[in-house]
Parts: sequence; structure tokens; C-alpha cells
Amino acid sequence: MPTVTICGLGPGGLGQTTDETRQAIADHAAEASFVRTRRHPTASLMAHARSFDDLYDQGGNLTDVYNQIAAAVRAATEENGAALYAVPGSPLILERAVRHLRTESELQVRLLPAVSFLDAAWAQLRIDPIEEAVRLVDGHTFQQDAAGQTGPLLVAHVHAKWVLSDVKLALDAGPEQRAVFLQRLGTPQQAITEVGWPDLDQAVEPDHLTSLYIPELAEPVAKELVGSVELMRRLRQDCPWDAEQTHASLGPYLLEETYEVLEAIGEVEAGDPDGYEHLEEELGDLWVQILFHSQLAGEAGQFTVADVARTSHSKLVGRHPHVFGTEKAADAAEVVSNWEARKLVEKSRASVMDGIPAALPALAYAEKVLKKADRTGAPIDTKSLMANLEAGIGPAATVLEVGELLISAVALARKCGVDAEAALRAAAAGAEKRFRAMEGSGRFDQWILG
Repeated sequence: MPTVTICGLGPGGLGQTTDETRQAIADHAAEASFVRTRRHPTASLMAHARSFDDLYDQGGNLTDVYNQIAAAVRAATEENGAALYAVPGSPLILERAVRHLRTESELQVRLLPAVSFLDAAWAQLRIDPIEEAVRLVDGHTFQQDAAGQTGPLLVAHVHAKWVLSDVKLALDAGPEQRAVFLQRLGTPQQAITEVGWPDLDQAVEPDHLTSLYIPELAEPVAKELVGSVELMRRLRQDCPWDAEQTHASLGPYLLEETYEVLEAIGEVEAGDPDGYEHLEEELGDLWVQILFHSQLAGEAGQFTVADVARTSHSKLVGRHPHVFGTEKAADAAEVVSNWEARKLVEKSRASVMDGIPAALPALAYAEKVLKKADRTGAPIDTKSLMANLEAGIGPAATVLEVGELLISAVALARKCGVDAEAALRAAAAGAEKRFRAMEGSGRFDQWILG
């Protein structure tokens, strides 16, 4: 079986590179060899190897970069029967390409442990990470990884100011919140700098050998989200009204809040200066409904709001293989087409029409049916639609005839790129305005619907 040897170059100085790694480098000198980056003091040991700095310099998505690195190493290993891949620090610490390679069933992976930046950090901070219960988090995903934590935290991958800005924005803290920059540990250029939180993305110039230590978070990251979950638990416990609610009793409130969100979105689209403030408020009310139903489900031993978030996250990742996987999508239409195809498989649906909620309002239901049909490429008979509209209806029209007329109008709206719900709402609002004007004039014979 093709074998890839993966070794670590240590955190900084040449003296921290193990003899085992040096021997592996010498043994593979004449074979396919790779080093993740040359922006590291001990990368000089891999002068003969190909680096992947060109992939980083292209400025692409880091997930794609790690996938490409793993693919290149895998291909060379399969072609030559053996290859060497060297990484800064330890191959066991925050090396995503290594993680990919270790899951390859067609490769044998020989892993050589090494000294990591963690060992150098503990030495400089003079702490025992076990006794202090330090948690290691990735700067690229700080908001998720550190959610609910109060420290201490060691944050890796803070190699650029944009990463530090994201970290800073995840926590609303003042200068009393302190953090310690650890830079180029184990090298002559080593630097340790303590800063206040407001200066986090300004005080130092980060590089690929920079990490951040937070001794204690004054407030947990995402405290508002954590606090809202705790608030809902308290309301269910202590408020008589909240305590007696059920999924069914909350249904009307969920529908009402959803429509109020839609109304606020309309204000934003119309350029209302207070639109976004209103939208923020209404989204908060809708969030309460999600919390409430999740709390009820948790009390029934079914799921919690964390499960809801986790399921949603997994679904979004799975339905975006053009972002998180290898699938390609040229435009938004192809994304939607691929999504529909995956849903048919995931949910074992026999028809694209499966899954349309029967409880939708009739106009929205018609819109959904026609939209689903459009995605299959099924043509619409526009001549028949026009004939239906031109013929109109008589005083003895049946429910079916009126229904056919309405769905023809919806289909034509879609053909014209007009949202039928929005169009009818706008027309109704215009009719209301004209009626109010008629009322004001005292004349009741001039109300024109459209």
C-alpha cells in the first residue's frame, strides 16, 4: 500500500525538531516531498521539497486550500508509492490536510509526533494546561468554538488582522479584558505582548507564528444567545402563562410573528429609515418562538435548541457541496437544481411536489407548485393562461373556474418575474387607499379596485 510519512518541524528553532523527523527527511530526500509552508524557521530543512505557499497566496477559501494540499500529497504518494509531508509544529495539532489524509483508506499513513507550539506556549506562560483547564480554539472559528466559554483559552491561527478583528467582534468587552500575544516562540524574534481587548487587532502585527492567550473571559462569547436560552427556561419555570403553553397553543403566535417579520422586510425594501430597527425587533420575536418550541421539546426529552442549530448546520453543509465539497455550480439556478435533486434522494421523495406544506395560504401554495414545476423545465401553456384571463368569469362561475382563473394569474406573474403575493398585497393596499379617499370625499360611487 502507498505510504505517506507525515512529520512535524517543531514550533520554532531548529533545536526543537526531533531526530526522528530529521531522519525521515534524510530518508526521503530522493522521493516526493512536500512542506506545507516555507514561512517557518525550520522549513529550511525541507529545501528540496515543494511548498504550498502558492495556494495560500491565491487568497482562496482555506477549506479548499487544505483539500488541494491533501489531494496533491495523495496523488504523489499513489504515483510514487511513498511520499513525505512536513508541517510546522506537530502534525496532530490543527492540521486539516493531515486530517483528510488520515481518513484515506487507500493510503498507509506513518505519523511522526513532534513538539508543537503548545509546549512552547505553556513554558512561556508558566502554566500547567491541565490544572488551568485551558481550552484550545481556532481563531478562524472563534465565535463558534468559544461560545459559552469563560476561559482560559489559547487561540491558534491568528495569523492576520482580519482574524483578530473577527475574534474581537465576537466579544463586546472593554480594556479590562486582557489578552496575551505569543509570537515566534522558540526563536530569537520571540515576543510576548499583553493588550486590552479594544486594541486586539491594532496592537501587534500578526504572522504565521502568532497565537493568543486569554487568561479569563470577562463574559462568555455569544452570551446573548446563551442568556436567551436560560431566560426561556426561567419563564417556563416561573411564569404561569408560559408554563401552560403547548406546541399547538403557540402556533398562532408563530404565524403572526412570521408575518410581522415579512412586514418589516417590506419596510427595509421600501427604504424606510426605521426598517432595519423594526426588522431586528421582529426577528427577536420570531427567535422567541424558536426558543419556546425547542424548550418544550427539551422538556419532552426530544431535542434542544442546540440540536436545532446542529441539525441546521449539518443540513446547510450537506446541501452546499459546491462550497464545502468538490461539486461545482456555475450559477444560482444550478445551485437550486442540485438542491432539489439532493432533497429527492435524502427524503426518498417520488415527486418534486412532495414536501409542499398543505397548510400554506392558497396563493403561496399556488406559487410553490408552479415554482417546483418550473425547476423541472416543464413548459407553461401561456396561450391557455391568456385565454382564461380574457374570458373572465360569469355570475354563475364555479369554485373550480375561479380557482383556474387565479392560478392562471399566478402563473403569468411568475412568467413576468413578479411575486404574486407582493403584487396582490400592493394592489389591495392601493384599493384600500382609494377607498379611504372616497370615504373622505363622501362619495361612494367611485371605488376602483385597480
